[in-house]
Amino acid sequence: MPVIDPPADTEKAKTAPVIRTYAFPGPNMTPAETWTSGHRTPYGLAFAPNGKLWEVEHGSRGGDELNLIEPGKNYGWPLVSYAVNYNGVPIPSPDSRPDLAKPVLYWTPIIAPGNLIFYDGKMFAQWNVGHRIRDVEVGPDGALWMLEDSSSGGLFRVTPK
Repeated sequence: MPVIDPPADTEKAKTAPVIRTYAFPGPNMTPAETWTSGHRTPYGLAFAPNGKLWEVEHGSRGGDELNLIEPGKNYGWPLVSYAVNYNGVPIPSPDSRPDLAKPVLYWTPIIAPGNLIFYDGKMFAQWNVGHRIRDVEVGPDGALWMLEDSSSGGLFRVTPK
């Protein structure tokens, strides 16, 4: 397997020289297939009630994404993004590459999604929270456990009044 010393500029990373190779010890136990490609930093995967797989991922400077994951598709990273590199170098827009899958939603400026769930508990008929939440889990009783992203932070068990 080739190993590179990745530069900060993603454009240069595409053609970075191989500095060494690595061979995995023992037999390769992974299947010889790639389900999807072109993901930057996935932070949450969840199956919707209809069985479709959804994913949230971070962009660089902008371009956080919500993607409907479908087998065989390329979601564009590092070729395209609704973002710019950290050094300010633009990344081509997904609109320039019709052969690549576009996100269902994207956020610029970023929201830094931390996880993804589809809530199907009975405790909430409606829900609206005005906090930046980094992680959400559903407890065995249907309550939501939420981890808040702030300087003081917080872990909250959310139930109806």
